[in-house]
Amino acid sequence: MLRLKHYYVEEHTPSLEITMRHSITFLFLCLFSICSCAAPSTWRGLSVELEHRCTLYDKKEQYPYPQSVEDEIVASMGGVVYGPYTGSYFDNDGETDIEHIVAASEGHDSGLCSASANKRRRFATDLLNLTLASPKVNRCSFTGKCGKDAAEWMPSINKCWFAERVRLIKTKYDLSVDQAEADSLEAVLSNCPAVGFEMQMVSVVTGESSDALEMYDRNKNGRITCSEARAAEIVPVRRGHPAYEHMRDGDGDGVVCE
Repeated sequence: MLRLKHYYVEEHTPSLEITMRHSITFLFLCLFSICSCAAPSTWRGLSVELEHRCTLYDKKEQYPYPQSVEDEIVASMGGVVYGPYTGSYFDNDGETDIEHIVAASEGHDSGLCSASANKRRRFATDLLNLTLASPKVNRCSFTGKCGKDAAEWMPSINKCWFAERVRLIKTKYDLSVDQAEADSLEAVLSNCPAVGFEMQMVSVVTGESSDALEMYDRNKNGRITCSEARAAEIVPVRRGHPAYEHMRDGDGDGVVCE
């Protein structure tokens, strides 16, 4: 009986060792998989995480800025009251809103909810994160930017400038992006020859005459009026803009609807 028992163990020991090796390998792979999943992914140096509101949000209390910052924005654009999201010039800054490129609520949910009051104020008044936009574009509406992130809203023009500003701002304030936002920003930036904005009227659609009529000719009479141009927020319309050739330039100075 003893010899039989000894024989049994000798014959089955290799199988036992193989089983143990497989078990150890499997355990290692499981631990590696868990660690890999737990490690946060990154996009261009930014953490990719779900948005999280870790504290209550109150824009007025937590992200204050003086109205005078609007003058600084205008000065940074050479004294021109200009909306880079739509390529619109305005007569004065009374026609525009102060616009946070990374919205305060977006910043709050991307890391600023746990930041100091001083850091929040710096974010709210940083010219890197400020521009101008018409109330229609800036405020909450079906088409307005409001508190949306780059996955939910992009400007009609100057997309490269906008995407790069979002990246710079989030990097400066150590904010995260969610995966959809990272994908949206990368889709833009990976195709950008440059990231500056152009201070000129630029159509959303590139230049076809029929496109301009389709976009701006609301009553479909083959002409574009100043009322229609103002409703589209493209005034004043300058020579070279797709809408210009469908408008009446009475004094021939190359600018319509001054």
